Amino acid sequence: MDFRTFMETKLMNGKSSRCSNRVLFALSIGLLLFPTAVWPGGQTSSGQQAVPGAGKPSAPVNPDRIAPKYPVAYGPPTLESIQEVLKRIHTYLEGCTPARLVHSKTKEPVADIGNVPSDAVFEQGSFPIISYEWGVTYSGMLKAGEATGDARFSDYVATRLGFLAQLYPRYRELMKADPMKPTPLRSIVNPRSLDDSGSMCAAMIKARRAGVAPDVQPMIDNYIQYISKGQMRLEDGTLARNGPFPNSLWLDDLYMSVPALAQMGKATGDPRYYDDAVKQILQFADRMFVREKGLYMHGWVLGMDVHPAFYWARANGWAIMAKTELLDVLPENHPGHARVLDLLRAHIRGLAACQSGQGLWHQLLDRNDSYQETSASAMFAYCITRAINKGWISRPPHAPVAELAWKAVAAKVNDQGQVEGTCVGTGMGFDPAWYYYRPASVLAAHGYGPTLLAGAEMIAMLKIR
Repeated sequence: MDFRTFMETKLMNGKSSRCSNRVLFALSIGLLLFPTAVWPGGQTSSGQQAVPGAGKPSAPVNPDRIAPKYPVAYGPPTLESIQEVLKRIHTYLEGCTPARLVHSKTKEPVADIGNVPSDAVFEQGSFPIISYEWGVTYSGMLKAGEATGDARFSDYVATRLGFLAQLYPRYRELMKADPMKPTPLRSIVNPRSLDDSGSMCAAMIKARRAGVAPDVQPMIDNYIQYISKGQMRLEDGTLARNGPFPNSLWLDDLYMSVPALAQMGKATGDPRYYDDAVKQILQFADRMFVREKGLYMHGWVLGMDVHPAFYWARANGWAIMAKTELLDVLPENHPGHARVLDLLRAHIRGLAACQSGQGLWHQLLDRNDSYQETSASAMFAYCITRAINKGWISRPPHAPVAELAWKAVAAKVNDQGQVEGTCVGTGMGFDPAWYYYRPASVLAAHGYGPTLLAGAEMIAMLKIR
């Protein structure tokens, strides 16, 4: 007889003492209130066999011990993991950016580059080996070689800049005879913009100072002549463009000029180059740096009452890289040093405040519904880490910002060594859609150099630590 049947029988018979009636009454109330309770004999009140441990409260879970689900590995990176990413990029670029001349029709290699034929062109690769993007890539390769001790990175630079140095005298003579002649070295022999000249010039000076490309001085001289004397300027000497409107400032042009001027100051000791570099930083900032946000507008046009206030990420990347590279070589006793350093610190504060929880920054920095962009994030990771390593900003709280950024950028390097999530080239825009819908591609060359720089500088920070 189960317990429920026993109780029902007793209650129906009614043959019990007053005391036992009281007990039966209490038990009956318990039966009503706790119909599934475990009673003597290991049965529930419904007569089913009790399961051991059933009905007992479980131990409370400590919420502090629930593992977070981070989108990328959290915490400081390791030297080995960074080196692996950098080597993956190098392997990819080594294979897809040849330094060879071929005949344009047959695609056969040119046998003697000292006597180039008129139909010679560069062998087609995934990326051009002469461009402002590739100037940053050369700088990144140099920095990666220094950080890792792996000569393959600096050899990449030596091979390609050495190749260009061999070709330069021949094409310079050809273009003297016919300035409009299309040649593979047109942007070196006859630069027509800061995009043509500044980034490549800076990389060549760095390579020459490092002993990696000793024969590039004639190209450096031609580039710096254009930057200093050829590019249009406003009346106060600020470098400008005539597009999309006359007398426009593009924030991008800080990197397309300042690092070359700064490196030339370091290489020659001539203070005029430093003075011009500092002037560009300060005069761009006076017009385009918004102190309340700690961010730069992408564009500014002389004569406009209201300027297009879009805080494009990569433009801010070019600006912070220009300040970082200037401070790397600018003498501390230069009159502009303190102001440039103050701008760098204010910019870093603004950037740190709008980093996403995933570690990357958004295409428009103050608009979290715009996509997360890799090249700018790599630029910010590099510059913040460099500022820490140079003692310009304190390690805490900035190191976690840089480490999170690097982890997120590294996760964008795929197994082939391609950098994903990089916005293609983008001019000055006047509405948000222009920036929101710019495509991202592994063939956007802007992502490779900054990622190399960021990884190399992160290695330096880990070694210092």
